[in-house]
Amino acid sequence: MTESSVWKPHVTVAAICEKNHRFLLVRELVKGREVFNQPAGHLDPGESLEQAVIRETREETAYDFTPQQLCGIYRYIPQRGIEETIIRFAYSGVVGQQHQHPLDEGILSAEWMTLDEIRQTRADHRSTLVLQCVLDYLEKPSYPLQVFRSACQ
Repeated sequence: MTESSVWKPHVTVAAICEKNHRFLLVRELVKGREVFNQPAGHLDPGESLEQAVIRETREETAYDFTPQQLCGIYRYIPQRGIEETIIRFAYSGVVGQQHQHPLDEGILSAEWMTLDEIRQTRADHRSTLVLQCVLDYLEKPSYPLQVFRSACQ
């Protein structure tokens, strides 16, 4: 098998942020459509998963985020076909200070929503992972951050 024929999934991170029974979501513009998602994005070269979720949360919401637990690891295959697969690492944690800086390109707003509001907007979610990650956070055990270890050099 050649290097060019090796299948490579997209690695993403997402922040599950709860405060006063509300969850922090972003309203973003994707392919001309407004959708809701957790603060989320791709892992950049050279950064840890925790660094990525901190960075993505700050870029998309202007809030500081401190991950405390790993809520789940998800394999998601968009409807476009099996060639594109996303592996999502969802973290829960503490939301800190909100800064005054522009949000990432494509992000329209950061919004706090109740579970009922998240359910009611299901048709406008970027993917089925939005609701599933919140439900898993509420209903399933989470794991300590130490469950994931970086490779030794």
